[in-house]
Amino acid sequence: MKISEWIDPGLHRDFIAQQTDALRLCTCPDGWVERFGVDVLISYKTDAALERLKTELCLWALNLDFKFRRVFARYLPKKNADREAPRLILGDPGANLESTALERTLRHGIDFGAGYSVGLFIDQRENRRFVRDVTPRTVLNCFAYTCSFSVAAATVGATTVSIDLSKKSLARGRENFALNSLPTNDHRFLADDVMEVLPRLARKGENFDVIILDPPTFSRSHRGKTFQVEQHFETLLLATLEVAERRAKILLSTNCSKLGERALEVMARYCLKATRRAGTFHREPPLPDLPPQAGAATLWLTLR
Repeated sequence: MKISEWIDPGLHRDFIAQQTDALRLCTCPDGWVERFGVDVLISYKTDAALERLKTELCLWALNLDFKFRRVFARYLPKKNADREAPRLILGDPGANLESTALERTLRHGIDFGAGYSVGLFIDQRENRRFVRDVTPRTVLNCFAYTCSFSVAAATVGATTVSIDLSKKSLARGRENFALNSLPTNDHRFLADDVMEVLPRLARKGENFDVIILDPPTFSRSHRGKTFQVEQHFETLLLATLEVAERRAKILLSTNCSKLGERALEVMARYCLKATRRAGTFHREPPLPDLPPQAGAATLWLTLR
């Protein structure tokens, strides 16, 4: 067992003390292990990696007296089209596949039966904290998925607009609001194409203090229009700048392996020049439970 791959017990205790139980437990070249509340998800590239990580998990949990309820396994395919939902490998097969996890006191719904992703992206934790810290008045959450950024913003008094092609994801977003006793009166959930909604918002004169851009690598709208992040991120950002307040903060994020933080900054600088705007860039601190370069490439753009 390679102890260095597993999170330090003291750091794990610190997370729990902060009321956070959604975190990365282990990272290695052929997979990783994540905790979501009382459940564990092993993501793996080979069967040998799965068996090794499962064994190491049991030993690590025994050392910390961490009693997990179930363990799910998720194969990491080379092509997104081959992605499948996690499968149960340890625990009660009759138990509900839905549960909850905590992140800095906020509750997020987790569903191991909803698809490849279970409902919360751990690598965006510090960016969600940043949104809470800047206490925006208005937030536009594009490609919102289960609305975790919207929930974070709503807890500090912001009104939000969450856009996603999937009605099911937005329904889960509403459930996340309910999990945190947040009313949805001042929040909109739009099951629509971001690229079509942005011009409509601009025509109405709507502007936002914080805007979240974390698009999928590829998607197809109900009308058949495709979005490919490498080709369309600049177009997306140009449209976004039309609804950004003067000092707005815009999160630029992508999981596309061909677009790193440097590429995001180059695109953003081009868009600023094209729209005759100015801005500064910063990155939130790295997550202590994720190794460098793991997770999405992210960059904050603050307009001036």
